[in-house]
Amino acid sequence: MGKFVVKTTKTGFVFNLKAGNGEVIAVSEVYNTEASCMNGIESVRKNAVAAKLEDQTVEGYETVTNPKFEVYVDKAGEFRFRLKARNGEIVAVGEGYKAKASCLNGIDSIRRNAPDAEVVKLED
Repeated sequence: MGKFVVKTTKTGFVFNLKAGNGEVIAVSEVYNTEASCMNGIESVRKNAVAAKLEDQTVEGYETVTNPKFEVYVDKAGEFRFRLKARNGEIVAVGEGYKAKASCLNGIDSIRRNAPDAEVVKLED
Protein backbone atom coordinates (compact mmCIF):
# COMPACT_ATOMS: atom_id res chain seq x y z
CA MET A 1 0.00 0.00 0.00
CA GLY A 2 1.19 3.52 -0.78
CA LYS A 3 1.83 6.38 1.58
CA PHE A 4 2.04 10.14 1.52
CA VAL A 5 5.23 11.34 3.18
CA VAL A 6 5.02 14.95 4.45
CA LYS A 7 8.32 16.77 4.91
CA THR A 8 9.26 20.19 6.20
CA THR A 9 11.53 22.22 3.92
CA LYS A 10 13.25 25.56 4.41
CA THR A 11 10.35 27.28 2.69
CA GLY A 12 7.34 25.22 3.83
CA PHE A 13 5.89 21.72 3.47
CA VAL A 14 5.90 19.15 0.65
CA PHE A 15 4.58 15.65 0.19
CA ASN A 16 5.73 12.67 -1.83
CA LEU A 17 3.37 9.87 -2.75
CA LYS A 18 5.25 6.59 -2.51
CA ALA A 19 4.10 3.26 -3.93
CA GLY A 20 4.12 0.12 -1.84
CA ASN A 21 7.68 -0.63 -3.01
CA GLY A 22 8.92 2.74 -1.68
CA GLU A 23 9.32 4.36 -5.09
CA VAL A 24 8.24 8.02 -5.28
CA ILE A 25 5.45 8.25 -7.85
CA ALA A 26 4.39 11.88 -7.37
CA VAL A 27 5.58 15.04 -5.63
CA SER A 28 3.80 18.21 -4.60
CA GLU A 29 4.56 21.87 -4.78
CA VAL A 30 5.83 23.64 -1.65
CA TYR A 31 2.97 24.66 0.65
CA ASN A 32 3.25 27.51 3.17
CA THR A 33 1.52 25.62 5.97
CA GLU A 34 1.14 22.01 7.01
CA ALA A 35 -2.64 22.42 6.82
CA SER A 36 -2.47 23.48 3.16
CA CYS A 37 -0.15 20.54 2.46
CA MET A 38 -2.74 18.19 4.00
CA ASN A 39 -5.41 19.81 1.80
CA GLY A 40 -3.16 19.07 -1.20
CA ILE A 41 -3.04 15.40 -0.20
CA GLU A 42 -6.84 15.29 0.02
CA SER A 43 -7.04 16.91 -3.41
CA VAL A 44 -4.78 14.20 -4.88
CA ARG A 45 -6.90 11.46 -3.24
CA LYS A 46 -10.10 12.93 -4.64
CA ASN A 47 -8.90 13.96 -8.09
CA ALA A 48 -6.63 11.02 -9.00
CA VAL A 49 -9.53 8.59 -9.21
CA ALA A 50 -11.80 10.91 -11.21
CA ALA A 51 -9.07 12.32 -13.46
CA LYS A 52 -9.25 11.74 -17.19
CA LEU A 53 -6.13 11.39 -19.33
CA GLU A 54 -4.99 14.14 -21.70
CA ASP A 55 -2.13 12.82 -23.81
CA GLN A 56 -0.33 15.90 -25.10
CA THR A 57 2.30 13.74 -26.81
CA VAL A 58 0.00 12.90 -29.72
CA GLU A 59 -0.66 15.34 -32.52
CA GLY A 60 -4.10 16.93 -32.41
CA TYR A 61 -4.77 15.58 -28.90
CA GLU A 62 -8.19 16.17 -27.38
CA THR A 63 -8.32 18.65 -24.52
CA VAL A 64 -10.28 17.18 -21.60
CA THR A 65 -11.82 18.92 -18.61
CA ASN A 66 -10.30 18.94 -15.13
CA PRO A 67 -9.58 16.93 -13.10
CA LYS A 68 -7.05 15.36 -15.44
CA PHE A 69 -3.62 13.84 -15.81
CA GLU A 70 -1.66 15.67 -18.49
CA VAL A 71 1.03 13.58 -20.17
CA TYR A 72 3.70 15.61 -21.97
CA VAL A 73 7.33 15.53 -23.13
CA ASP A 74 9.75 17.78 -21.24
CA LYS A 75 12.76 19.69 -22.64
CA ALA A 76 15.00 16.68 -22.01
CA GLY A 77 12.73 14.50 -24.16
CA GLU A 78 11.31 12.54 -21.22
CA PHE A 79 7.66 11.72 -20.61
CA ARG A 80 6.10 13.41 -17.57
CA PHE A 81 2.67 13.86 -16.06
CA ARG A 82 0.93 16.39 -13.86
CA LEU A 83 -2.33 15.96 -12.01
CA LYS A 84 -4.64 18.94 -12.24
CA ALA A 85 -7.50 19.35 -9.78
CA ARG A 86 -11.02 20.35 -10.75
CA ASN A 87 -10.06 24.04 -10.31
CA GLY A 88 -7.08 23.69 -12.70
CA GLU A 89 -4.40 23.78 -9.99
CA ILE A 90 -1.51 21.35 -10.38
CA VAL A 91 -1.59 19.17 -7.24
CA ALA A 92 1.08 16.59 -8.08
CA VAL A 93 3.73 15.92 -10.72
CA GLY A 94 5.68 12.85 -11.74
CA GLU A 95 9.32 12.26 -12.52
CA GLY A 96 10.71 12.02 -16.05
CA TYR A 97 10.32 8.65 -17.78
CA LYS A 98 12.22 7.43 -20.84
CA ALA A 99 9.20 5.43 -22.04
CA LYS A 100 5.61 6.63 -22.33
CA ALA A 101 4.37 3.26 -21.03
CA SER A 102 6.32 3.82 -17.79
CA CYS A 103 4.75 7.27 -17.42
CA LEU A 104 1.28 5.77 -17.87
CA ASN A 105 2.14 3.08 -15.31
CA GLY A 106 3.04 5.90 -12.87
CA ILE A 107 -0.40 7.44 -13.37
CA ASP A 108 -2.00 4.03 -12.85
CA SER A 109 -0.03 3.60 -9.65
CA ILE A 110 -1.30 6.94 -8.32
CA ARG A 111 -4.88 5.95 -9.06
CA ARG A 112 -4.36 2.70 -7.13
CA ASN A 113 -2.31 4.06 -4.22
CA ALA A 114 -3.59 7.58 -3.48
CA PRO A 115 -7.14 6.88 -2.22
CA ASP A 116 -6.11 4.72 0.75
CA ALA A 117 -2.52 5.84 1.31
CA GLU A 118 -1.60 6.61 4.90
CA VAL A 119 -0.01 9.96 5.77
CA VAL A 120 3.39 9.88 7.44
CA LYS A 121 4.99 13.06 8.76
CA LEU A 122 8.78 13.18 8.82
CA GLU A 123 10.28 15.22 11.63
CA ASP A 124 13.38 17.30 11.04
